[in-house]
Amino acid sequence: MSSITAPLIEYIISIIDSIGYLGIFVTMTLESAGVPIPSEVVVPFAGYLSVRGDMDFYAVVLVSTLANLVGSIILYYIGFFYGRVFVIKYGKYLLLEERHLTYVEDLFSRYGSIITFVGRVTPGVRTYISIVAGMGKMAMPPFILYTIIGSFIWNWLLAYIGVLLGENWESIVPYLDMMAVVALILLAIFLYVYLRRRR
Repeated sequence: MSSITAPLIEYIISIIDSIGYLGIFVTMTLESAGVPIPSEVVVPFAGYLSVRGDMDFYAVVLVSTLANLVGSIILYYIGFFYGRVFVIKYGKYLLLEERHLTYVEDLFSRYGSIITFVGRVTPGVRTYISIVAGMGKMAMPPFILYTIIGSFIWNWLLAYIGVLLGENWESIVPYLDMMAVVALILLAIFLYVYLRRRR
């Protein structure tokens, strides 16, 4: 564990130890709303607690998924109401133009469901896919559906990693950055193949 991540991990552990499922809900809601709290720490630790008998495995997964949905909806509406304004006003500093936003809106109108689902199970993307979906004006019902499905799968996997690793659940932490890079590459390949086939 690095000296940078150690205090954050210890703080997350203390929250969950103190207030249990509410701690999971708060931290995972913040994570899905854009606050840099790694779900790869929260959920595996909670999965480990289920092995100790302090929590129920599926309760951990369900609470985490509900929190993801709440945080994702918050970020969705930030993108929905302020995304276009931000791009038009400040996009030039990030090499973004209004035509890029129009492209995103068109992309989500056609492929929003698959993009949202894949994004929700991709480290480094899963949080911010919600703001992009909002900017793309994706319809809310499919956004909610695919956010729930993707989040449930992600949280189940992380919780199960905590179960498998047990007391060594923190051994996953050094691999978080590598996981994000690999996942981004796989996501890019998947979307490229998928969009070419749809065309």
